Amino acid sequence: MRDLLPPQVAVAVAGPDDWTGRLLAEELACLSERAVESRRRDFTAGRVCARRAMATLGLPPAPVPAADRIPVWPSGVVGTITHTRGYCAAAAARSAEVRSVGMDAEQHKELNPGVRRLICLPQEDEHLARLPAGTSWPAVLFSAKETIYKVWHPVVGTWLDFTDALVEIDPEAGTFRARIAPARIDAAPVATAPRAVHGRFAVADGLVRTAAVLPLP
Repeated sequence: MRDLLPPQVAVAVAGPDDWTGRLLAEELACLSERAVESRRRDFTAGRVCARRAMATLGLPPAPVPAADRIPVWPSGVVGTITHTRGYCAAAAARSAEVRSVGMDAEQHKELNPGVRRLICLPQEDEHLARLPAGTSWPAVLFSAKETIYKVWHPVVGTWLDFTDALVEIDPEAGTFRARIAPARIDAAPVATAPRAVHGRFAVADGLVRTAAVLPLP
């Protein structure tokens, strides 16, 4: 993830001990007593990484609770957390330098046809068919759209459907560009909703990783 984000964004990737690390009281309160072990491990690793990323920025350790399973960052901080099987990472930046940051990690595998129909626009299906063989491009597209939502939501505060972003992937540059549907922008409750999101991706070690930053207006 470090190579996918600019220097002003601090990144922390979970190590073996982070999955069972210490949670702060405000974070513990977000976990239901019925939460399964995998949920507890993912949540814990994400919060441990989030605090380590903030420490890299020179910030004190602060809780990162959740509202509707979305991380709530301290005032003056923007950030993002992702986890998939065996992998977790968090990124943080000062809100005076970055408007929003998003990232996502997924297993590098073929998508279920039903999932692909839900996330891909017809133009995207045509685009993916022209890309080089050897990569599950639908998985890259899915991860990119997850990242785009994580960039969008903290700024706009509304839902963004998979079909609300038209994504084009540049396999040689390792980048993607998303254009947000005009109707979604027109309906946004803020005047500065992003019209486009630019990001980077990497496929390695059985994972797809995507990340994007929304600069200040």
